[in-house]
Amino acid sequence: MSIIHIEATERSPELHFDFDANEFYLRGESYPEDIKEFYGSPITQLQDHLGAIENAALQFTFHFLYFNSSTAKIIMGLFDLLDAAAARGNRVDITWAFEKDDDNLEELGEEFGEDLKHASFKLVAR
Repeated sequence: MSIIHIEATERSPELHFDFDANEFYLRGESYPEDIKEFYGSPITQLQDHLGAIENAALQFTFHFLYFNSSTAKIIMGLFDLLDAAAARGNRVDITWAFEKDDDNLEELGEEFGEDLKHASFKLVAR
């Protein structure tokens, strides 16, 4: 389970979860036909991993160009998982990357980040 890597498609993002290095990212567009099929297993494995780590440092980067409302629910769930891991004493750094001219994704990132209580969060224009 050390690495899950799924290449981006026209409808789904690149997903890279490196459990040994505690480095995770999602990049691209996300509106897969079957959201549970795409995200289900990787998120279950991430959830198990986060429940097992202690005093670890973890980096999660989101760099979406577009996502639909189903993906927004997945993102909210990921933010909750990551914040809970931080609340248990892990250092969790979340980066929300967006294209410089994409005010919509910048605002969405700000909204997601507002609810975090324990994880660190930064917005990065690219």
